[in-house]
Amino acid sequence: MSRRLCLLAALLAGTGRASDLEALTAALQQARTLTARGSVEVQVLFPPRAVPTRTAQVLPRVPFRPALIAQHFHVTQREAAPIAGRDVTRFDLTPKVGQAARWTLWIDRTWNVPLAYEERMPDGNLARRAAFTRVSATPVRRSQPVPAVPAGLRAAVLAALPGLRFPPGFTPTEVQARAAGGVEITLSDGINVLALVIAPRNVRAAPGVASRRVGQHFVWLVGNLPDAPLRRALAEIEEVKTRRLGTFLGASASNT
Repeated sequence: MSRRLCLLAALLAGTGRASDLEALTAALQQARTLTARGSVEVQVLFPPRAVPTRTAQVLPRVPFRPALIAQHFHVTQREAAPIAGRDVTRFDLTPKVGQAARWTLWIDRTWNVPLAYEERMPDGNLARRAAFTRVSATPVRRSQPVPAVPAGLRAAVLAALPGLRFPPGFTPTEVQARAAGGVEITLSDGINVLALVIAPRNVRAAPGVASRRVGQHFVWLVGNLPDAPLRRALAEIEEVKTRRLGTFLGASASNT
């Protein structure tokens, strides 16, 4: 058994409702190779946009990471009303620590793939929702893998930004150079995603955005968290050393 599967098994053994987490994990793994198609109504209220509602043929992608979900969320399985005429099971995901958004997913009981999901802010307000209103007769195959977290990335990010404090439950999963200059680091708790950016310029103040100047750089943290934990994460950064990201970045990213 791989190290990742051993860790997941240990986490499952320590939870009172392990079967709920196992069922959700199986559905999220299935969704990487199979998806329902039809008509989806997508509503995005955070970040605000001029046209918050649109339609799609499949659910918009969310980079679910089951192993991180197992660590950071309580998962509860419930009965639910049908979605687009199909029987579903509802899964509620509540953060174990911190103030991250909570999620609800509706999983098709036959196909074992999501038919709807919604994200709610810590105060309960809806951030986004996507749900099928009509479903085709059969699901379709797809390939939608989620890249593994590079070994040593967390330590490298902390070395690049000494004094950084990750918001509770979040860990770096990806890093890449930005076309506009600087570096963008993705932080995830398994379902919610934050963008940690090292940039040559500041960013406009807005809900879900914290920034501060560190030497000749600006560091931003952007995502669906209250203002206080976003600012707290950046408050004690001492300097910027993007060269410490080493092989996680291309040679042209920075020589800081």
